[in-house]
Amino acid sequence: MEDKPIWKQVGSSFIQHYYQLFDNDRTQLGSIYIDFQGKAAIVENLSSLPFQKIQHSITPMPDSCIISMAVGQLKADEDLIMGFHQMFLLKNINDAFTNDMFRLALHNFG
Repeated sequence: MEDKPIWKQVGSSFIQHYYQLFDNDRTQLGSIYIDFQGKAAIVENLSSLPFQKIQHSITPMPDSCIISMAVGQLKADEDLIMGFHQMFLLKNINDAFTNDMFRLALHNFG
């Protein structure tokens, strides 16, 4: 196995953990957010998304030290496959992380 720099190991492990929770039980995502300015609202919004099943396919991408970015595709219920990207600020505060930004890549629609 090829040795990865620690920042790449942390980023890859976090991305894998986040999407495993998201794809299987979004209500468990609260464990990775700190209780600051909306943790409950974040988990409520993610848990109340209208689809019943979802599957993310992550495209490997270099990430940078404290910021980790995931790029890939997702398919919700019977909708078309859509591209997405999500960036995470990995700042450990009491075993939780502070921020993320999610965007659908809608430019693929004609």
